[in-house]
Amino acid sequence: MSQGLDMNSSALIAAKSQLRSLMKHRLASLSEESITSQSARVFDSISKFKPYVDAKRVAVYLSMPRGEIQTDPIVRHALSSGKQVFVPYLHKSGLRPSDGPTRLMDMVSLKDIKDYESLQRDKWGIPSVDASTVHERQRSVGELDGSRSEDVSLDLILLPGVAFDVDPQSKAIRRLGHGRGFYDYFLHRYALAASPEEKESDGRPAVLLYALALKEQFLSPSSGESVPVGPHDQPIDGLFLGDGQIKESAKDDAN
Repeated sequence: MSQGLDMNSSALIAAKSQLRSLMKHRLASLSEESITSQSARVFDSISKFKPYVDAKRVAVYLSMPRGEIQTDPIVRHALSSGKQVFVPYLHKSGLRPSDGPTRLMDMVSLKDIKDYESLQRDKWGIPSVDASTVHERQRSVGELDGSRSEDVSLDLILLPGVAFDVDPQSKAIRRLGHGRGFYDYFLHRYALAASPEEKESDGRPAVLLYALALKEQFLSPSSGESVPVGPHDQPIDGLFLGDGQIKESAKDDAN
């Protein structure tokens, strides 16, 4: 069992909040040159990564201007390589607050480079899909204002995060997100919507989950820092680091 699972909910929330605050200050000191060079190393690693090369449908986050790996080169390369590229879209769920989250994240398709370049930046500086164009796009597990859409399966999802480490017992890579739960809940919904043919023997959907991180976002055992996790935190398959490393979660031999 992962470290941190025995925390009560209030202690877990506090531990995550403290680590997010620490990482925010740490990442704020990084130069634009460092982020650019690390992003280039991650792009180089991904462009040679066989699951990416073979993937037909790739979902990738659209990056903030600072503080994380920049994904613009990845999006452009994937589109120019003929892949279907899906990006995050936040929308109302149609649920009452007592029934679940009122806002959900879905993945919607980009048409081409011109479509990608037309996206306007939101208040965080992130390129964002215009709500008026969503009905023209393919969606993965789409629920717009409570309406179901045809589900589209994905081969690879490239996720952001705040901090990462390796569980000392399970050797699984642990991810600390930004605290809104959008990715965890999307992955939960994706798993529920997946057909039996799209699932592994352990019931998880066959889509690969890889995160992208600056080297400063990876917590080494010697640092004395660790990522607190709870039962709803989704495990990931691997991590691309800005120093060129690719870290993989240990496989569970029981499955």
